[in-house]
Amino acid sequence: MHFDALATELILQIYRSCSTISDVLNLSSSSHRLHQIFAHSPKLSILALAAEAQYGPLEDAIQLITHNASQPAHILRSVPFSLALLKQILEVGRVANKWEDIYPLKKWKHNFEDRRLLTSLERYRLRRALYRLWLYSRAFHNRMHPREGRLYRVVMHERAELLHNWSTAELAEMEDVRDVLRGVLSNSICPSNGTIARKFHKRYPSTEHQTSFNIHLNYPPPPPPPTAFQTLFHTTHQVSPLNKYYNSKHELGAEGWGDEIPHYYVVEDMLKLDPAQILWLRQNTFSKGQVESFVRGLGDWFENNGETFGQTLDFVVGERGGLVEELREEIVEGEVGIVRDWE
Repeated sequence: MHFDALATELILQIYRSCSTISDVLNLSSSSHRLHQIFAHSPKLSILALAAEAQYGPLEDAIQLITHNASQPAHILRSVPFSLALLKQILEVGRVANKWEDIYPLKKWKHNFEDRRLLTSLERYRLRRALYRLWLYSRAFHNRMHPREGRLYRVVMHERAELLHNWSTAELAEMEDVRDVLRGVLSNSICPSNGTIARKFHKRYPSTEHQTSFNIHLNYPPPPPPPTAFQTLFHTTHQVSPLNKYYNSKHELGAEGWGDEIPHYYVVEDMLKLDPAQILWLRQNTFSKGQVESFVRGLGDWFENNGETFGQTLDFVVGERGGLVEELREEIVEGEVGIVRDWE
């Protein structure tokens, strides 16, 4: 029997079984009859099922989308499904889908022989944890929460109330994803001086050029001394294999964000960014100056004001009689988190 000749009830069941929104739309465009069936069906319910399969859990995505300062973040919000809401779900869901591809690269960065694609269940957990981290960032990493108030008891309890909505295992998933966000920030967006030096010498192992790291970037390092050839003859172009990474106007070391301790505090500051902002920086910035310009655009509240999720997680896990250090060890060992070795 031709597919187009199937009973309407069967075709509607096929619509409801689509795993992506694009599958639904492509199916409805494949013939006049299929388009008519979709047009006269409960389209929103069909699209909601596809969105749940592709971007779910929609409940957590909706909590993120509908959050505003007029209501505490921990209170669950229920809203009717609409095309306008679906459009916003698509925006946050596409960000989550991109992190699904990044996660294996960072999770198994060193033991890359174990690297693999995530299963559908692991992707679901990652999206759920990402939406929840994003909600926390939107609620508590803003100008209404300056550095001075982070230790106030009432502020701590306000942050903890949001984490009380989730089990310890779900908090471990969030911490696992946060560690991946940290890895992207510390290696790709805000690399330390040591990371810059390692990447340079890995690419050019035979060069004797020593990268200089300048703390005061308003004063660039002096140019290298001229060679004997350059003192005798004038040339307008110097051909060198290091030109891309080193010249008198821009020293590679200027791209470093400090040594171990200063770099740690830089990353703590940058962890206030939400997953969409971190993803945008990863894809669109190529120099330290571009990242600094982005951060300055956020306002004065952002600098020297580290993220608070780690502190709040420690508080909540302690309330439950546990230790956050042990929880992090269990994540590393694969007992909890997005990927669980025992499954």
